[in-house]
Amino acid sequence: MSEKINDLIPSASELRQRVSLKEAQKAEERLRSLAAADAEKRALIEKLSKPSGLSEQQKIELASNVIQRAVHNGLKEVQVYRFSNSLCTDRGRAVSQQEPGWEKTLTGIPLEIFQLWSDYLKPRGYRINYQVVDSSGDICIVIAWGD
Repeated sequence: MSEKINDLIPSASELRQRVSLKEAQKAEERLRSLAAADAEKRALIEKLSKPSGLSEQQKIELASNVIQRAVHNGLKEVQVYRFSNSLCTDRGRAVSQQEPGWEKTLTGIPLEIFQLWSDYLKPRGYRINYQVVDSSGDICIVIAWGD
């Protein structure tokens, strides 16, 4: 009978070992998942820190579409982009403080948007605003044409 009981009801020590093993497996899976998410985020930031690959004409058409859609909806400004402060060479400090020359800290797509504004939109009376929007340090870009 004792052999059957041992087969049916493992000792508390065995159960603790099984539970510990399961907890270790779950922890390992969480670590793998976090590592994969971190790698994905780093890859995305790396991609966004580089030029978009769009031609000047494509950028202008994209800007026109976004602005026309906003005007159609009765808006005088539109948020055109939001990005991690890690896309700034100083992690967004100069943008946050609105220091002179803050635009020199931009990289990748945020820099492309600034250059598009500077070359094509600013001469037509548009304004641009880069601002830190929340505690995560994300920065948004707003293009405005109203008062």
